Amino acid sequence: MKVYGITNCNTVKKALDWLKSHNVAYEFHDFKKLGVSEEKLREWDAKAGYEKFMNKQGLTWKQLDPEVKAGVKTSTDALMLLQQKTSMIKRPVIEDGDFLFFGFDEAVYEDKLIK
Repeated sequence: MKVYGITNCNTVKKALDWLKSHNVAYEFHDFKKLGVSEEKLREWDAKAGYEKFMNKQGLTWKQLDPEVKAGVKTSTDALMLLQQKTSMIKRPVIEDGDFLFFGFDEAVYEDKLIK
């Protein structure tokens, strides 16, 4: 299983603490240090749609120029912006086989990640 996120994000911290407390093994990918590939974003978009993981509630989106926001009309536009501004990706991103989840939800984690 792979967990994508940013180490100083409170939601990511909660998720990692939950995974550790339930002895769920994972590999962590830090967006700030390692970025995210265009291919990975396209893969997530194909599986879930970029709207599912593009966080428009966060500070990064809110601080964007209105012209930049208005320029996001297609998935290509969105993915280019997300690759530049990884803090706009809803976190954490959990990949475990075919399971793909954005955010932290104990009930979902319990159902999908406890074997």
